[in-house]
Amino acid sequence: MGVTLRSMLGTSARLLRLLTLLQTRRSWAGPELSARLEVTSRTLRRDVDRLRSLGYPVASTSGVAGGYQLGAGSELPPLLLDDEEALAVSLGLRTAAAGSVTGMEEVALRALAKLEQVLPTRLRRRLSALHASIIPLAQAGPTVDARTLARIATACRDQQRLEFGYRGNDGARTSRRVEPAGLVHTGRRWYLVAWDLGRDDWRTFRVDRIASNLQAGATFFPRSPPEGGLGAYVSRSVSLAPYPVRARVLLYAPIAEMVRKVSPSAGTLESVDAGSCLLHVGAPSLEALAVWMSLLGVDFEIRDPPEARAHLRKVGERALRAAGVSARRRRST
Repeated sequence: MGVTLRSMLGTSARLLRLLTLLQTRRSWAGPELSARLEVTSRTLRRDVDRLRSLGYPVASTSGVAGGYQLGAGSELPPLLLDDEEALAVSLGLRTAAAGSVTGMEEVALRALAKLEQVLPTRLRRRLSALHASIIPLAQAGPTVDARTLARIATACRDQQRLEFGYRGNDGARTSRRVEPAGLVHTGRRWYLVAWDLGRDDWRTFRVDRIASNLQAGATFFPRSPPEGGLGAYVSRSVSLAPYPVRARVLLYAPIAEMVRKVSPSAGTLESVDAGSCLLHVGAPSLEALAVWMSLLGVDFEIRDPPEARAHLRKVGERALRAAGVSARRRRST
């Protein structure tokens, strides 16, 4: 009886280890997997069959290049998470419960309750410390519908054209036909990047302005993405296109330093050399541009537009007058 119990426990532990390995890589060669588990190929095949009987869809291929791959099934089987993965999922669910995706709050809270119920004591302590240190601000911006977001993501994955109603910046409503490429989240907004068939060009669409009556159409062959990728395209679109003033500013600081001060939704950065980078930015006015550049805390030079340089000189003179330095004193030094 004792030998049988030990054998069962050994098999269970081996199955858990096998499942963990299958979840960490897309595919495994059979001999490599057998070596990692220290079992024969016959035992490996039996263990794979046991996982299948538990609901895990493990695909196998034969031949020299054959191996095993964990696929998607009709039901969600139990998942194995290490400590860091469990903490990341828990924090993500907590954020989703108070996030900007409408309809996800209750679902995220249910999943969070299930996860935290089975967390070991050591992880509960770490998670409590993390949650106590995070103070979320109230979401004041528009939210997006979870079902709309999921339908768009599915169309991107399956390369299906979409038709939808869209409300522009000016409030005008239009009907759009697009080939969706992907979704980009800036931290405050969700954007769809798509090839607009009516405009014959790439466009970004705020998901909260897309009507919920999405219609999926025929499939399409994907196009080459915009220069720099979808994230860079959204950054250019939201930080430059909406503004009347568009500027190029040379910042005398390494790009690694400036990426911490300039978010992708505020401007795009381009490395020049080890000590400087170029900022492409939009602003509602020359005054706003001058003020924001001064707040970055680094030396800078406005390359374009020329009128921005002239306006910056006026702002500088005004600041010097406010500080009590006269124009005559400046000329004499």
